[in-house]
Amino acid sequence: MNYGKIFRSVTTYEFPSGTEEKMNKFGLIAGGALASLMAVSTAFAASGYSLFGDAEIVSPGNSSPHAVQLRSDSSPGYGGIDFSIPSGTKFSDLSTLATDYKFESDDSCGGGSPRFQVNVQVPSDGEKNIFVYIGPPPSYTLCPSNVWLNTGDLLEGVNPIDTSQLPGGTFYDPYATALTKYGNYVVTGVQLVTDASWAFPDNEQTVFIDNTNIDGTVYTYDQPKDKDECKNGGWQTFNNPSFKNQGQCVSYTNHN
Repeated sequence: MNYGKIFRSVTTYEFPSGTEEKMNKFGLIAGGALASLMAVSTAFAASGYSLFGDAEIVSPGNSSPHAVQLRSDSSPGYGGIDFSIPSGTKFSDLSTLATDYKFESDDSCGGGSPRFQVNVQVPSDGEKNIFVYIGPPPSYTLCPSNVWLNTGDLLEGVNPIDTSQLPGGTFYDPYATALTKYGNYVVTGVQLVTDASWAFPDNEQTVFIDNTNIDGTVYTYDQPKDKDECKNGGWQTFNNPSFKNQGQCVSYTNHN
């Protein structure tokens, strides 16, 4: 992932109802911040994804051992999951974006968060983002809390996507229309991000993520989060990756 993208700039959008909401966008950052972001990231190369910002493996998940907790608060203000995408993938090749999610009891969706981000290479204009928001359109607010839900495939049905960073794009772009305009754009990355602490009275937004489907690959996040989960036969319960013995499992947690 290009960690130079992990920075929030604020853009204001006017919704059809006339209400204005601030939506967080990733911009550009360089220098010392790059090293800092790389230091706080947690890499799971064998698993096809990595965590960045305020993101961590937690227990339990949605009827499973683990999930990922994404939190946005005062520092660093965001948390996310970066997924490995095969080289040469085009936007038209990306057929599925879906995930299970659950908000903390005092949190919800809002402020354009949480969302999928599809990084695409725009001809003669560098890398830009297509945003796919989680929550009920058109405001993407009022998600229920403390209950596991599934987004369904956000690249199907009536859910619009945000192509406003792209030439000729718009905040509410039907997927079929976006596919016609940008289907040949090369996808360089996909992230799932939470970063709207500013939109909530307590300046904090926390969401749990499980069973994420990226183009048919389902991420269950069922890796050991610490060496204690490898003990007492626990190493035998993992399959992404799997381990030959307890020592190999402990070694994995030490290095990741």
